[in-house]
Amino acid sequence: MAPDNRIAVCPGTYDPVTLGHVDVITRAAAMFDHLIVAVVAASVRKNKALFTAEERVAFIERATAHLDNVSVEPFSTLIVDYARERGAKAIVKGLRAISDFEYELEMNQLNRHMAPDVESVYLMASPQYSFLSSSGVKELATFGGDISALVPEEVAQRLQEALAR
Repeated sequence: MAPDNRIAVCPGTYDPVTLGHVDVITRAAAMFDHLIVAVVAASVRKNKALFTAEERVAFIERATAHLDNVSVEPFSTLIVDYARERGAKAIVKGLRAISDFEYELEMNQLNRHMAPDVESVYLMASPQYSFLSSSGVKELATFGGDISALVPEEVAQRLQEALAR
């Protein structure tokens, strides 16, 4: 890609990817020439992932296959370093609630301190997904709740298999 292309990264654990994630990815893809969905290989702030990084990458690749300008990669460095390595000038995050904002404000300040040339862009969750979180989906699935309207079909199936073990 030419250096003047608008490249952004959309980082997250995506364990599992939800339709809210797919919505934010789809909307962000319309704003940038290339959007890299950056899957956290091992999160420091969250519990061990239910799915491997490779599985999460594959789920997102299939859920976003209709988006020609989206690629999906695992990463395990600081997001600002990863963004710079990929030539990205923006980090895109979705916001659902005040609690998301408080956390993202802190992360934004740290990221700006380390990389003032990488901008943070926040997309508000679409109303139908404003309550949706990966942890909530896992909890619903654990207790037999219907998650079919919350995650891609393949993810719903795999989540039920994983939690049945």
